[in-house]
Amino acid sequence: MRTRQVAGQTLALWLACSATGFSVLGTDWPQFGGPNRDFKTDAKGLADSWPTGGPRRVWSRELGEGYSGIAVEGSRVFTMYRLARGLSPAGNATQEVVVAMDAATGKTLWEYRYDAPFLPSMKMEHGPGPHATPLVAGNLVYAAGVTGKFHALDKVTGKLVWSHDLHEEYGVLWGRGYSCSPLAYKNTVILTLGAKGKAVAAFNQRDGRVVWIKQDFGYGYASPILINVDRQDQLVVFMANEIAGLDPNNGDLLWSHPHRTDWGLNVSTPVWGEDGLLFCSSAYSGGSRVLQLTQKAGKTTVKQLWFTNQMRIHHGNAVRLGDYVYGSSGDFGPAPLTAIDVKNGAIAWRDRTFTKATMVSAAGKLIIVDEDGTLALAVPAAQGLQVKSQVQLLTSNAWTPPTLVGTRLYVRDRKTVHALELN
Repeated sequence: MRTRQVAGQTLALWLACSATGFSVLGTDWPQFGGPNRDFKTDAKGLADSWPTGGPRRVWSRELGEGYSGIAVEGSRVFTMYRLARGLSPAGNATQEVVVAMDAATGKTLWEYRYDAPFLPSMKMEHGPGPHATPLVAGNLVYAAGVTGKFHALDKVTGKLVWSHDLHEEYGVLWGRGYSCSPLAYKNTVILTLGAKGKAVAAFNQRDGRVVWIKQDFGYGYASPILINVDRQDQLVVFMANEIAGLDPNNGDLLWSHPHRTDWGLNVSTPVWGEDGLLFCSSAYSGGSRVLQLTQKAGKTTVKQLWFTNQMRIHHGNAVRLGDYVYGSSGDFGPAPLTAIDVKNGAIAWRDRTFTKATMVSAAGKLIIVDEDGTLALAVPAAQGLQVKSQVQLLTSNAWTPPTLVGTRLYVRDRKTVHALELN
Protein backbone atom coordinates (compact mmCIF):
# COMPACT_ATOMS: atom_id res chain seq x y z
CA MET A 1 0.00 0.00 0.00
CA ARG A 2 1.17 3.51 -0.78
CA THR A 3 0.14 6.30 1.59
CA ARG A 4 0.29 10.06 1.29
CA GLN A 5 -0.31 12.48 4.13
CA VAL A 6 -3.27 14.79 3.56
CA ALA A 7 -3.58 18.34 4.75
CA GLY A 8 -5.07 19.23 8.13
CA GLN A 9 -8.11 20.83 6.56
CA THR A 10 -8.78 17.66 4.58
CA LEU A 11 -8.60 15.52 7.71
CA ALA A 12 -11.02 17.76 9.57
CA LEU A 13 -13.70 17.12 6.99
CA TRP A 14 -13.88 13.47 8.04
CA LEU A 15 -16.06 14.56 10.93
CA ALA A 16 -18.78 15.33 8.42
CA CYS A 17 -18.96 11.75 7.11
CA SER A 18 -22.17 9.77 7.54
CA ALA A 19 -22.23 7.76 10.75
CA THR A 20 -23.57 4.62 9.10
CA GLY A 21 -23.25 5.01 5.36
CA PHE A 22 -26.95 4.22 4.92
CA SER A 23 -28.44 7.57 3.99
CA VAL A 24 -27.11 10.66 2.30
CA LEU A 25 -28.82 14.01 2.71
CA GLY A 26 -29.67 16.16 -0.26
CA THR A 27 -29.99 15.11 -3.86
CA ASP A 28 -26.46 13.83 -4.52
CA TRP A 29 -25.74 10.45 -6.09
CA PRO A 30 -22.48 9.62 -4.30
CA GLN A 31 -22.13 5.94 -5.19
CA PHE A 32 -23.29 3.00 -7.28
CA GLY A 33 -27.08 2.80 -7.08
CA GLY A 34 -27.58 6.27 -5.64
CA PRO A 35 -28.01 7.60 -2.08
CA ASN A 36 -29.30 4.29 -0.69
CA ARG A 37 -27.79 1.99 -3.34
CA ASP A 38 -31.25 0.91 -4.57
CA PHE A 39 -31.45 2.95 -7.82
CA LYS A 40 -34.31 5.04 -6.42
CA THR A 41 -34.56 8.73 -5.58
CA ASP A 42 -37.24 11.03 -4.18
CA ALA A 43 -36.72 13.51 -7.03
CA LYS A 44 -39.65 15.79 -7.78
CA GLY A 45 -40.59 17.84 -10.82
CA LEU A 46 -40.01 15.20 -13.49
CA ALA A 47 -41.98 15.72 -16.70
CA ASP A 48 -44.71 13.18 -17.48
CA SER A 49 -43.51 12.91 -21.09
CA TRP A 50 -40.73 14.20 -23.34
CA PRO A 51 -40.68 16.04 -26.67
CA THR A 52 -40.21 13.93 -29.80
CA GLY A 53 -36.48 14.65 -29.83
CA GLY A 54 -36.10 13.60 -26.20
CA PRO A 55 -35.23 15.56 -23.05
CA ARG A 56 -33.27 18.81 -23.27
CA ARG A 57 -29.56 18.11 -23.58
CA VAL A 58 -27.47 20.21 -21.17
CA TRP A 59 -24.13 18.92 -22.40
CA SER A 60 -22.46 15.96 -24.07
CA ARG A 61 -18.84 14.94 -24.27
CA GLU A 62 -16.68 12.10 -25.44
CA LEU A 63 -15.24 9.71 -22.90
CA GLY A 64 -13.07 6.62 -23.16
CA GLU A 65 -14.00 2.95 -22.85
CA GLY A 66 -15.68 1.49 -19.79
CA TYR A 67 -18.93 0.79 -17.97
CA SER A 68 -18.27 2.81 -14.81
CA GLY A 69 -21.34 4.67 -13.54
CA ILE A 70 -21.69 8.37 -12.77
CA ALA A 71 -21.33 9.59 -9.16
CA VAL A 72 -22.40 13.15 -8.36
CA GLU A 73 -21.75 15.38 -5.36
CA GLY A 74 -22.66 19.05 -5.54
CA SER A 75 -21.13 20.60 -8.63
CA ARG A 76 -18.84 17.65 -9.43
CA VAL A 77 -19.42 14.55 -11.50
CA PHE A 78 -17.09 11.53 -11.13
CA THR A 79 -16.57 8.46 -13.27
CA MET A 80 -13.84 6.25 -14.74
CA TYR A 81 -12.69 5.23 -18.20
CA ARG A 82 -9.84 3.57 -20.07
CA LEU A 83 -7.65 5.56 -22.40
CA ALA A 84 -7.90 4.71 -26.08
CA ARG A 85 -4.23 5.45 -26.64
CA GLY A 86 -1.02 3.93 -25.25
CA LEU A 87 -1.98 0.51 -26.61
CA SER A 88 -0.11 -2.63 -25.62
CA PRO A 89 1.09 -5.18 -28.21
CA ALA A 90 -2.07 -7.16 -27.48
CA GLY A 91 -4.14 -4.19 -28.61
CA ASN A 92 -5.46 -3.23 -25.19
CA ALA A 93 -5.25 0.24 -23.69
CA THR A 94 -3.01 0.13 -20.63
CA GLN A 95 -4.09 3.19 -18.62
CA GLU A 96 -7.25 3.86 -16.64
CA VAL A 97 -8.49 7.27 -15.62
CA VAL A 98 -10.56 8.63 -12.73
CA VAL A 99 -12.12 11.89 -13.90
CA ALA A 100 -13.97 14.74 -12.18
CA MET A 101 -16.18 16.90 -14.40
CA ASP A 102 -18.10 20.11 -13.91
CA ALA A 103 -21.78 19.19 -13.50
CA ALA A 104 -22.89 22.35 -15.30
CA THR A 105 -20.69 22.06 -18.39
CA GLY A 106 -19.13 18.58 -18.49
CA LYS A 107 -15.64 20.08 -18.64
CA THR A 108 -12.81 18.19 -16.97
CA LEU A 109 -11.84 19.51 -13.54
CA TRP A 110 -9.10 16.94 -12.96
CA GLU A 111 -7.96 13.50 -14.05
CA TYR A 112 -5.94 10.85 -12.26
CA ARG A 113 -4.29 8.36 -14.62
CA TYR A 114 -2.54 5.11 -13.72
CA ASP A 115 -1.13 2.07 -15.49
CA ALA A 116 -3.51 -0.90 -15.54
CA PRO A 117 -2.49 -3.53 -18.13
CA PHE A 118 -4.84 -6.48 -18.23
CA LEU A 119 -3.97 -9.39 -15.94
CA PRO A 120 -3.30 -12.97 -17.10
CA SER A 121 -6.46 -14.95 -17.92
CA MET A 122 -8.71 -11.87 -18.01
CA LYS A 123 -11.52 -12.27 -20.57
CA MET A 124 -12.53 -8.85 -21.82
CA GLU A 125 -14.52 -9.97 -24.84
CA HIS A 126 -17.15 -7.30 -24.29
CA GLY A 127 -14.61 -4.50 -24.17
CA PRO A 128 -12.31 -3.18 -21.49
CA GLY A 129 -13.40 -1.78 -18.14
CA PRO A 130 -13.41 -0.13 -15.73
CA HIS A 131 -16.69 -1.62 -14.49
CA ALA A 132 -17.05 -0.14 -10.99
CA THR A 133 -18.54 3.23 -10.02
CA PRO A 134 -16.60 5.68 -7.80
CA LEU A 135 -17.69 6.37 -4.23
CA VAL A 136 -17.65 9.89 -2.78
CA ALA A 137 -17.38 9.97 1.03
CA GLY A 138 -16.03 12.78 3.16
CA ASN A 139 -13.34 14.63 1.28
CA LEU A 140 -12.25 11.69 -0.85
CA VAL A 141 -13.37 9.79 -3.91
CA TYR A 142 -12.65 6.05 -3.98
CA ALA A 143 -12.24 4.30 -7.33
CA ALA A 144 -11.60 0.61 -8.11
CA GLY A 145 -10.26 -0.29 -11.55
CA VAL A 146 -10.80 -3.39 -13.66
CA THR A 147 -7.43 -4.89 -12.64
CA GLY A 148 -8.04 -4.30 -8.93
CA LYS A 149 -6.09 -1.07 -8.51
CA PHE A 150 -7.93 0.86 -5.81
CA HIS A 151 -7.29 4.56 -5.23
CA ALA A 152 -8.42 7.16 -2.69
CA LEU A 153 -8.17 10.63 -4.22
CA ASP A 154 -8.82 14.13 -2.94
CA LYS A 155 -12.18 14.98 -4.49
CA VAL A 156 -11.25 18.64 -5.07
CA THR A 157 -7.76 18.25 -6.54
CA GLY A 158 -7.58 14.62 -7.67
CA LYS A 159 -4.34 14.10 -5.77
CA LEU A 160 -3.56 10.60 -4.51
CA VAL A 161 -4.08 10.06 -0.77
CA TRP A 162 -3.58 6.28 -0.60
CA SER A 163 -3.92 3.20 -2.79
CA HIS A 164 -3.99 -0.62 -2.82
CA ASP A 165 -3.22 -3.08 -5.60
CA LEU A 166 -5.78 -5.76 -4.77
CA HIS A 167 -4.30 -8.29 -7.20
CA GLU A 168 -0.71 -7.88 -6.02
CA GLU A 169 -1.59 -7.81 -2.32
CA TYR A 170 -4.15 -10.62 -2.24
CA GLY A 171 -3.31 -12.68 -5.34
CA VAL A 172 -6.80 -12.64 -6.81
CA LEU A 173 -7.56 -12.88 -10.54
CA TRP A 174 -10.94 -11.67 -11.78
CA GLY A 175 -11.65 -13.38 -15.09
CA ARG A 176 -13.95 -10.70 -16.46
CA GLY A 177 -12.35 -7.85 -14.60
CA TYR A 178 -12.81 -6.40 -11.13
CA SER A 179 -16.27 -4.86 -10.81
CA CYS A 180 -17.05 -4.17 -7.14
CA SER A 181 -18.20 -0.61 -6.52
CA PRO A 182 -16.85 0.59 -3.11
CA LEU A 183 -19.28 0.93 -0.21
CA ALA A 184 -18.94 3.28 2.79
CA TYR A 185 -19.75 2.18 6.33
CA LYS A 186 -18.91 4.41 9.30
CA ASN A 187 -15.20 5.20 8.90
CA THR A 188 -14.49 2.32 6.50
CA VAL A 189 -14.78 1.57 2.80
CA ILE A 190 -15.74 -2.02 1.96
CA LEU A 191 -14.87 -4.17 -1.06
CA THR A 192 -15.36 -7.79 -2.06
CA LEU A 193 -12.14 -9.57 -3.13
CA GLY A 194 -12.98 -13.24 -3.52
CA ALA A 195 -9.72 -14.59 -2.04
CA LYS A 196 -9.60 -17.54 0.37
CA GLY A 197 -9.74 -16.15 3.89
CA LYS A 198 -9.84 -12.69 2.34
CA ALA A 199 -13.14 -12.61 0.47
CA VAL A 200 -14.35 -9.27 1.86
CA ALA A 201 -12.27 -6.38 3.22
CA ALA A 202 -12.84 -3.08 5.01
CA PHE A 203 -10.25 -0.31 4.77
CA ASN A 204 -9.96 2.80 6.90
CA GLN A 205 -11.28 5.65 4.78
CA ARG A 206 -8.65 8.11 5.94
CA ASP A 207 -5.40 6.18 5.52
CA GLY A 208 -6.25 2.91 3.75
CA ARG A 209 -5.13 0.55 6.50
CA VAL A 210 -6.96 -2.78 6.73
CA VAL A 211 -9.64 -2.69 9.44
CA TRP A 212 -10.79 -6.27 8.81
CA ILE A 213 -10.51 -8.89 6.05
CA LYS A 214 -12.36 -12.22 6.30
CA GLN A 215 -14.39 -15.09 4.77
CA ASP A 216 -13.73 -17.69 2.06
CA PHE A 217 -16.23 -16.85 -0.70
CA GLY A 218 -15.31 -16.92 -4.38
CA TYR A 219 -15.64 -13.66 -6.31
CA GLY A 220 -19.13 -13.08 -7.69
CA TYR A 221 -18.85 -9.65 -9.43
CA ALA A 222 -21.89 -8.07 -7.71
CA SER A 223 -21.42 -4.99 -5.53
CA PRO A 224 -22.42 -5.25 -1.84
CA ILE A 225 -25.26 -3.43 -0.10
CA LEU A 226 -26.05 -2.42 3.47
CA ILE A 227 -29.35 -3.45 5.04
CA ASN A 228 -30.88 -3.24 8.49
CA VAL A 229 -32.51 -6.39 9.87
CA ASP A 230 -34.56 -5.69 12.98
CA ARG A 231 -32.23 -2.84 14.01
CA GLN A 232 -29.02 -4.69 13.16
CA ASP A 233 -26.77 -3.37 10.37
CA GLN A 234 -25.80 -6.10 7.92
CA LEU A 235 -23.54 -6.18 4.88
CA VAL A 236 -24.97 -8.29 2.06
CA VAL A 237 -22.48 -9.81 -0.38
CA PHE A 238 -23.53 -11.75 -3.49
CA MET A 239 -20.57 -14.03 -4.15
CA ALA A 240 -19.77 -16.83 -6.61
CA ASN A 241 -21.86 -19.56 -4.96
CA GLU A 242 -23.89 -17.90 -2.22
CA ILE A 243 -25.49 -14.76 -0.88
CA ALA A 244 -24.41 -13.91 2.66
CA GLY A 245 -24.79 -11.38 5.45
CA LEU A 246 -21.80 -10.09 7.41
CA ASP A 247 -21.36 -7.79 10.37
CA PRO A 248 -19.98 -4.64 8.68
CA ASN A 249 -18.16 -3.70 11.87
CA ASN A 250 -15.86 -6.73 11.88
CA GLY A 251 -16.62 -8.98 8.90
CA ASP A 252 -18.06 -11.84 10.97
CA LEU A 253 -20.51 -14.12 9.18
CA LEU A 254 -24.13 -13.66 10.26
CA TRP A 255 -25.78 -15.98 7.71
CA SER A 256 -25.42 -17.45 4.22
CA HIS A 257 -27.64 -19.13 1.64
CA PRO A 258 -26.59 -21.02 -1.52
CA HIS A 259 -27.09 -19.37 -4.90
CA ARG A 260 -25.02 -21.06 -7.59
CA THR A 261 -24.81 -20.14 -11.22
CA ASP A 262 -22.57 -21.06 -14.13
CA TRP A 263 -19.04 -19.62 -13.91
CA GLY A 264 -19.88 -17.94 -10.58
CA LEU A 265 -21.41 -15.02 -12.45
CA ASN A 266 -23.64 -13.55 -9.77
CA VAL A 267 -23.46 -9.98 -11.07
CA SER A 268 -26.66 -8.05 -10.39
CA THR A 269 -26.92 -6.17 -7.08
CA PRO A 270 -29.41 -7.70 -4.60
CA VAL A 271 -32.54 -5.72 -3.70
CA TRP A 272 -33.68 -5.20 -0.10
CA GLY A 273 -37.16 -4.28 1.14
CA GLU A 274 -38.16 -2.79 4.47
CA ASP A 275 -40.48 -5.78 4.89
CA GLY A 276 -37.42 -7.98 5.46
CA LEU A 277 -37.40 -9.53 1.98
CA LEU A 278 -34.12 -9.84 0.07
CA PHE A 279 -34.27 -10.46 -3.70
CA CYS A 280 -31.33 -11.75 -5.70
CA SER A 281 -31.08 -12.88 -9.31
CA SER A 282 -28.51 -14.09 -11.82
CA ALA A 283 -28.46 -15.35 -15.38
CA TYR A 284 -27.47 -18.68 -16.93
CA SER A 285 -28.41 -21.40 -14.40
CA GLY A 286 -28.91 -18.98 -11.51
CA GLY A 287 -32.50 -17.78 -11.44
CA SER A 288 -34.13 -15.63 -8.76
CA ARG A 289 -35.00 -16.15 -5.12
CA VAL A 290 -36.35 -14.17 -2.20
CA LEU A 291 -35.08 -14.69 1.33
CA GLN A 292 -36.99 -13.52 4.39
CA LEU A 293 -34.60 -12.29 7.09
CA THR A 294 -35.40 -11.86 10.75
CA GLN A 295 -33.01 -11.16 13.62
CA LYS A 296 -33.19 -11.54 17.38
CA ALA A 297 -30.39 -11.26 19.93
CA GLY A 298 -27.78 -11.15 17.19
CA LYS A 299 -28.97 -14.35 15.47
CA THR A 300 -30.42 -14.05 11.95
CA THR A 301 -32.98 -16.53 10.66
CA VAL A 302 -33.10 -17.04 6.88
CA LYS A 303 -36.18 -18.48 5.20
CA GLN A 304 -36.41 -18.91 1.42
CA LEU A 305 -39.89 -17.85 0.33
CA TRP A 306 -39.52 -18.90 -3.30
CA PHE A 307 -37.16 -19.67 -6.18
CA THR A 308 -37.76 -19.48 -9.93
CA ASN A 309 -35.68 -19.68 -13.08
CA GLN A 310 -38.31 -17.65 -14.93
CA MET A 311 -36.43 -14.45 -14.10
CA ARG A 312 -32.69 -14.33 -14.71
CA ILE A 313 -31.07 -10.90 -14.46
CA HIS A 314 -27.70 -10.88 -16.20
CA HIS A 315 -25.55 -7.82 -15.43
CA GLY A 316 -28.19 -5.09 -15.26
CA ASN A 317 -29.83 -3.76 -12.13
CA ALA A 318 -33.23 -4.42 -10.60
CA VAL A 319 -35.61 -1.96 -8.93
CA ARG A 320 -38.32 -2.75 -6.41
CA LEU A 321 -41.49 -0.66 -6.30
CA GLY A 322 -44.21 -1.88 -3.95
CA ASP A 323 -44.61 -5.63 -4.27
CA TYR A 324 -42.87 -5.90 -7.64
CA VAL A 325 -39.26 -6.12 -8.74
CA TYR A 326 -38.48 -4.94 -12.27
CA GLY A 327 -35.49 -6.02 -14.32
CA SER A 328 -34.39 -7.37 -17.71
CA SER A 329 -34.54 -11.16 -17.68
CA GLY A 330 -32.28 -13.12 -20.03
CA ASP A 331 -28.70 -13.96 -20.91
CA PHE A 332 -27.76 -15.16 -24.42
CA GLY A 333 -31.13 -14.49 -26.05
CA PRO A 334 -33.82 -11.81 -25.62
CA ALA A 335 -34.06 -10.11 -22.24
CA PRO A 336 -37.57 -8.66 -21.86
CA LEU A 337 -38.25 -6.21 -19.06
CA THR A 338 -40.02 -8.36 -16.47
CA ALA A 339 -42.13 -7.71 -13.39
CA ILE A 340 -42.05 -10.34 -10.65
CA ASP A 341 -44.09 -10.44 -7.45
CA VAL A 342 -41.65 -10.31 -4.54
CA LYS A 343 -44.11 -12.14 -2.26
CA ASN A 344 -44.51 -15.31 -4.31
CA GLY A 345 -42.29 -15.22 -7.42
CA ALA A 346 -45.17 -15.02 -9.88
CA ILE A 347 -44.35 -13.26 -13.17
CA ALA A 348 -46.81 -10.38 -13.62
CA TRP A 349 -45.73 -9.47 -17.16
CA ARG A 350 -42.93 -9.35 -19.72
CA ASP A 351 -42.40 -6.40 -22.05
CA ARG A 352 -40.24 -6.74 -25.19
CA THR A 353 -40.12 -3.02 -26.04
CA PHE A 354 -36.50 -2.79 -24.93
CA THR A 355 -33.36 -4.87 -25.26
CA LYS A 356 -31.37 -5.67 -22.12
CA ALA A 357 -31.79 -2.59 -19.93
CA THR A 358 -30.81 -0.74 -16.77
CA MET A 359 -33.01 1.76 -14.94
CA VAL A 360 -33.56 4.24 -12.14
CA SER A 361 -36.84 5.08 -10.41
CA ALA A 362 -38.33 8.36 -9.17
CA ALA A 363 -41.89 9.44 -8.41
CA GLY A 364 -43.25 6.07 -9.49
CA LYS A 365 -41.61 6.33 -12.91
CA LEU A 366 -38.86 4.24 -14.47
CA ILE A 367 -36.15 5.91 -16.54
CA ILE A 368 -34.80 3.13 -18.74
CA VAL A 369 -31.65 2.82 -20.84
CA ASP A 370 -31.31 -0.29 -22.98
CA GLU A 371 -28.09 -1.68 -24.43
CA ASP A 372 -28.95 -0.40 -27.91
CA GLY A 373 -29.02 3.17 -26.58
CA THR A 374 -32.75 3.75 -26.25
CA LEU A 375 -33.68 6.14 -23.42
CA ALA A 376 -37.26 5.88 -22.20
CA LEU A 377 -39.70 7.12 -19.58
CA ALA A 378 -42.24 4.55 -18.41
CA VAL A 379 -44.73 3.89 -15.64
CA PRO A 380 -44.81 0.29 -14.34
CA ALA A 381 -47.90 -1.33 -12.88
CA ALA A 382 -49.12 -4.81 -12.04
CA GLN A 383 -50.94 -4.88 -15.38
CA GLY A 384 -47.99 -3.90 -17.56
CA LEU A 385 -45.55 -1.19 -18.61
CA GLN A 386 -46.84 2.14 -19.93
CA VAL A 387 -44.12 3.71 -22.08
CA LYS A 388 -44.66 7.48 -22.07
CA SER A 389 -41.66 8.61 -24.17
CA GLN A 390 -38.57 7.14 -25.78
CA VAL A 391 -35.70 8.37 -27.91
CA GLN A 392 -32.63 6.84 -29.53
CA LEU A 393 -29.72 8.53 -27.73
CA LEU A 394 -26.66 6.31 -27.29
CA THR A 395 -24.78 4.26 -29.86
CA SER A 396 -22.18 2.02 -28.24
CA ASN A 397 -23.17 -0.82 -25.88
CA ALA A 398 -25.00 1.14 -23.19
CA TRP A 399 -24.70 -1.13 -20.14
CA THR A 400 -24.19 1.59 -17.51
CA PRO A 401 -27.16 2.34 -15.20
CA PRO A 402 -28.37 5.97 -15.39
CA THR A 403 -27.82 8.51 -12.60
CA LEU A 404 -30.57 10.92 -11.54
CA VAL A 405 -29.88 14.00 -9.37
CA GLY A 406 -32.99 16.13 -8.98
CA THR A 407 -34.23 16.47 -12.56
CA ARG A 408 -30.73 16.10 -14.07
CA LEU A 409 -30.09 12.73 -15.71
CA TYR A 410 -26.61 11.45 -16.58
CA VAL A 411 -26.18 8.58 -19.03
CA ARG A 412 -23.15 7.08 -20.75
CA ASP A 413 -22.13 4.44 -23.20
CA ARG A 414 -18.63 3.37 -24.23
CA LYS A 415 -18.00 6.58 -26.16
CA THR A 416 -19.96 9.48 -24.68
CA VAL A 417 -21.55 11.00 -21.55
CA HIS A 418 -24.73 13.06 -21.71
CA ALA A 419 -26.39 15.34 -19.15
CA LEU A 420 -30.13 15.82 -19.72
CA GLU A 421 -32.89 17.82 -18.04
CA LEU A 422 -36.08 15.85 -17.32
CA ASN A 423 -38.25 18.72 -16.01
